[in-house]
Amino acid sequence: MKTKIYNTLNKPYIVVFIMLIAPLLGFIDRNFVYFFGIGIAFFIFWRSKFDRSKFGLDTKLNWNTLYKSLKYTFILFIADYIIIGPILYSIFGETDLSSFNDIKGSFPSYLILMLMMWVFAAFGEEFLNRGFYMKWLAKFLGDTKKSWLFASIITSIYFALGHIYQGISGATSVFFWSVMISAIFMKHRKNLWLPILIHGFFDTIGITLLYFDKIGVITKWVSQIYQ
Repeated sequence: MKTKIYNTLNKPYIVVFIMLIAPLLGFIDRNFVYFFGIGIAFFIFWRSKFDRSKFGLDTKLNWNTLYKSLKYTFILFIADYIIIGPILYSIFGETDLSSFNDIKGSFPSYLILMLMMWVFAAFGEEFLNRGFYMKWLAKFLGDTKKSWLFASIITSIYFALGHIYQGISGATSVFFWSVMISAIFMKHRKNLWLPILIHGFFDTIGITLLYFDKIGVITKWVSQIYQ
C-alpha cells in the first residue's frame, strides 16, 4: 500500500495537486497548509530512501555553503530593510507582527521561537517551498530556465499568501524576499542548504530585533530619509 502511494506521489505533476489542495485546508487552520505539504514531502523523501537529489540536497553542508549563506543574508538584509521595506511602509503602512508580541523582552519565548524558526521555518519551509514545490514544479514544466523562473514566481506568491496575516505590507515584503531567495536557489539548484541557512540567519536577525522591540526602527528611519 505504501509503495503504491509513493509511486503515485513520486510523479512530477503531483506537486500541482498538492499546491491546490493544501490551501483548502487553511479554512480549517492555516497551519494545516504547511503540515499537509511538508508531510507529503517527507513521506516521499522517506520512501525514496532519503534520496537527497529529489529535493536539491545533493550538496552536503560545508564551510563554503556557510560562507555564501552569510554573504547572501547580508545582501538580502540590505535589500529588505533598506530598500524594499521602507518603500512598502510608505505605501501600505507597517507590517502586522502582533502575533509575535509575546517574545518582546521575554528571553524564554525568544529562545523557543528561535528554535521553532530554525526547525519549521528555515529548514521546513525551504524544504517544502524550494526543495519540493519550486524544484518539482520547474521539473514538471520542462526543467528549463523559463520553467524555473515561472516556478519561482508561483511559489513566491504561494509563500506570500501564507503570510497574509502580516497585512499587505508584510505579505508583499515576503513575496519579494521569496523571489530573491528563489533566485539564489535557481543558481545553486543542488544546494538547498544555502536557502535554508539564509532563511535561518535572516529570521534570526528579525526575531532578535523583535525581542528588543526594534523591528520597525530601521524601516521607519530609512522611509523618512526617502521622504
